[in-house]
Amino acid sequence: MMNLLIVEDEIRLRNSLAYHIPWEEHDIEVVGMAANGLEALQLVERKMPDIVILDIQMPEMDGLTLARLVHERDKYINIIILTGHDDFSYTQAAVELGIFKYLLKPAGESEILQTVLEAAQQYRNDLAERQNQASLRDKWHCHLPCLQNNFLLNVLRGHYVPEQIWSLNAELGVHLERDYRYAAVVIDLDEYPNIERESKGDAATLQFKLTNVVEQLLLDEQCWISVSRQGAVNVMFPIRFEEDENKAMLRIHTIVSKLLSNIGICLNMMASAGICGTIGPIEQLGKSYEEACAALQKRQIYGGGIAIPYQVLETALPSHEVLELCSEKELEMALLTGDRDKAIHVFTTVWEQALDKLDSLELMQEQVMYLCSIFIIVIRKQGWMVKEVTDEHFVFLQNIHVGTTREQIYGSLRGTVESIIAYTELSGKAVNHRTIRTILDMIEEGLQEELTLHMIADRLFVNASYLSRLFKQETGKSFSTYVLERKMERAKQLLLNGALVYGVANQVGYRDVSYFTKVFRKYWGITPGSVKA
Repeated sequence: MMNLLIVEDEIRLRNSLAYHIPWEEHDIEVVGMAANGLEALQLVERKMPDIVILDIQMPEMDGLTLARLVHERDKYINIIILTGHDDFSYTQAAVELGIFKYLLKPAGESEILQTVLEAAQQYRNDLAERQNQASLRDKWHCHLPCLQNNFLLNVLRGHYVPEQIWSLNAELGVHLERDYRYAAVVIDLDEYPNIERESKGDAATLQFKLTNVVEQLLLDEQCWISVSRQGAVNVMFPIRFEEDENKAMLRIHTIVSKLLSNIGICLNMMASAGICGTIGPIEQLGKSYEEACAALQKRQIYGGGIAIPYQVLETALPSHEVLELCSEKELEMALLTGDRDKAIHVFTTVWEQALDKLDSLELMQEQVMYLCSIFIIVIRKQGWMVKEVTDEHFVFLQNIHVGTTREQIYGSLRGTVESIIAYTELSGKAVNHRTIRTILDMIEEGLQEELTLHMIADRLFVNASYLSRLFKQETGKSFSTYVLERKMERAKQLLLNGALVYGVANQVGYRDVSYFTKVFRKYWGITPGSVKA
């Protein structure tokens, strides 16, 4: 139903317009009649009409002045002028005021009705368009934070040329500054819920809390904050060109260190940050962002809860100094035989003597992958499914990068050892473990001897053929192959520690040095003398 106001100083015409035209049949309701402009203006305030029919020449206030005041109050009211004055100046003024239609008296009732119906339809169209525009504005404002976030991420990743940056910067209202250099910082919690065992909503909630805390704590700092899909919070700090670079980076490091401390207080969780080593114009932010991400990864080396600058990280060990997992055979056999105490002891030794001393992320990741491969080989040798055996630690075996700190990596590796031992015991594979463990201990203690299966069988008072099958069944290797592997591993380690070839040969059970050299070369592909301490 459309509301119609009639403004006419001639009472007979006013009544005729109100009562002789079948307005209600066309969903039009006459909400008021006025004899002059002032009276009409009051009715507009009270009745809020959608359409107004008015004359030009009226007492108190002329129709054109009334039309102007009505549109000042509500520009969407459609005004129809019904007048006897065919004056071009009036018509021109009506056009300038946005009058819907200019009718001359005596206009017929059907013409007036049709004009009002057209004005009603125009009002409906305008209303629908306003609703669409309001909906678009709402959607724009709703999606604007996401659009701004994606824009900042793409700036960090170097996906834009400068022209695109400044065009989108203005369009999205981000307010990046042209006359600055920029530094990138990446912040992330050191631990998230396990995605295999916990609700993904928990991780999303933590990410939201982290972002909110960072935004609140940096409220007084000039910076731009975005969130990556992985949940890390990225901060872009502007640096004036006249500001000293070293002082600027020290200032940022201080801000970030304080920020991490406050995150720990607010969330009761540790967070780490990677800080870039390079600052420059905004188009070079891609390099700074890569450096910050690389710095954050170094928490696997340095531990969590700290701000890690990029420039102190490029100190990898030379290739010849890569620490080897010298006890991998012992670990493999301990896992295969279900010897928990020995497996934990060997693993802990490997961690403390090798992994825990590496100061290069690349070397550490390579050693961790090698250790994970031992676990997988042990599991598959038993004919088991890796996921079933390792349970919650399967995600780590799939992707070691989910371990973000040294503590998490250690926990996942040790947890995998425990899982394999527990599954071995549960599956009943430990029936002959005591005998096999005894044999393995005898081998380790007697590597300086010329060990044979018959010698071991005699010491254990068992049949050599049975022992051979048992050993192969439980370890997946023949007795002679395993003994050779252990002798060669021990020999290589002794040589790396600086022992002489003659002494090494004796310590691994070879009285003939030339024969030892031949066996060593066949096994390792190099002569003993080529192994450098």
